[in-house]
Order: sequence, then C-alpha cells, then structure tokens
Amino acid sequence: MNWYVEVLKNYVNFSGRARRSEYWYFALFNAIISIVLTLVGNMIDPSVGKGLSYLYALAVFLPGLGVAIRRMHDIGKSGWYLLLSLIPIVGCIILIIWFCKDSQPGENNWGANPKGM
Repeated sequence: MNWYVEVLKNYVNFSGRARRSEYWYFALFNAIISIVLTLVGNMIDPSVGKGLSYLYALAVFLPGLGVAIRRMHDIGKSGWYLLLSLIPIVGCIILIIWFCKDSQPGENNWGANPKGM
C-alpha cells in the first residue's frame, strides 16, 4: 500500500524513474479499488457504480500517467512511447513487456537507478 500512496503523492511528477514494484503495486491496488467501488456502487444502483468507477478513474489518471512515464524512464525510454497503447493489441503487449523489464543499470538521462539508492 505504501507504493500506492507514494504514487499518489507524486501525482504530477513526470520526471525521474520508477521501479517495477512501484508501478505494479500501483496497478494492483488501482484495480482492486476500482473493482470494489464498482461492486459497492452496483449494489446501491448500477448508475452509481458506473459513476463511482468513472470518478475514481478520473482521480487516478494523472498519478497513473506519471508512474507509467517514470517507469518508461527507468528502462531508458521516453515517456512518449506510451502512445504505443493507441495501436490496438500490439501496442499494449509491447508496453506490458517493457513494464516488466528490469531497470536500466546505472544512471540514464532521467536520473540514477532507484534500486541503487
């Protein structure tokens, strides 16, 4: 949960690097919270569930974008590569593979390796 809170604190930080654990724990807790909000909202009323889901997605859009860009920086790629997600299926598969890659060792254009800190 600390990684999730840390990403929310750095919600507009698009520079630097993010470790795999920071990205994937954020993605995990993001999915869990979204599912719980949708289920609870649907118990009340389906439109409430949809509304809660949309509000939550809007609230975590910038933090999610920030951590994804920092993750791309960690493997030595520009954050602009996230635009690959606009290519159906293939783009998302490429991004998932890159998000699973280990950090680029040493320092790169976006800072020191967070594992070495």
